[in-house]
Amino acid sequence: MAHVSAVSAASQQEDALVIGGRSFRSRLMTGTGKYPSLQAMQASLEASACEIVTVAVRRVQSQAAGHEGLMEAIDWTRIWMLPNTAGCATAEEAIRVARLGRELAKLAGQEDNSFVKLEVIPDTKHLLPDPIGTLEAAEQLVKEGFTVLPYINADPLLAKRLEEAGCATVMPLGSPIGSGQGIRNAANIALIIENAGVPVVVDAGLGVPSEAAQAMEMGADALLINSAIAMAGNPAAMARAMAMACEAGRTAFHAGRLPIRAEASPSSPLAGRIGT
Repeated sequence: MAHVSAVSAASQQEDALVIGGRSFRSRLMTGTGKYPSLQAMQASLEASACEIVTVAVRRVQSQAAGHEGLMEAIDWTRIWMLPNTAGCATAEEAIRVARLGRELAKLAGQEDNSFVKLEVIPDTKHLLPDPIGTLEAAEQLVKEGFTVLPYINADPLLAKRLEEAGCATVMPLGSPIGSGQGIRNAANIALIIENAGVPVVVDAGLGVPSEAAQAMEMGADALLINSAIAMAGNPAAMARAMAMACEAGRTAFHAGRLPIRAEASPSSPLAGRIGT
């Protein structure tokens, strides 16, 4: 077992996730919302072994319910902050909140952190991102030196436009935020992965570890999972399960699956069998 763990650790080191020139061992990103308590969140972050955690700038700034003490509850010397623009309905709002997020990261001691998870969501019912507003905001934020990680619908053309605009990743949704519906856009996500020259992070909608593994088996570079962990019966246990699924899916992707066949193929050779 120790040998297996050592091999796993070594393979993770060799297969680092690189975003905006920064290297990460873990390919699972998590969030800070919807947990029953700060203690549950802390235990989940530990169990997930994540290195990137997204923080809703507006909720922290306003000390919204569940976010009091959040900044002090996380070890920012170990966790890289990913400020997000949740709650922004327009490109202009998102740009302003992104600037606040950069200052928030500085307050956490991360002076060189220019990361922002860009969300422009005018649709309060289905929480689907605005493609036009997202592109407009991304173009401006890239000009201002941000490392932009845009949250988008699974739109291959938009993903390529955002990459061309200078975004550090693209983050297509598997299904609507917090829905737990899994990957409803597999064909489009596969196209995004096939054509992307930047990391593809599947974000939103994943509900169980099998769906996390599926996304990684498809070739996604990373996952961002919040609701499925925070709203589980045992958040820390689910965080660990998601981390294992993420690693298993990545390993399987590199291993290469067997071809799908129309007919059965025996696993034992027929040649040399004992006659009757």
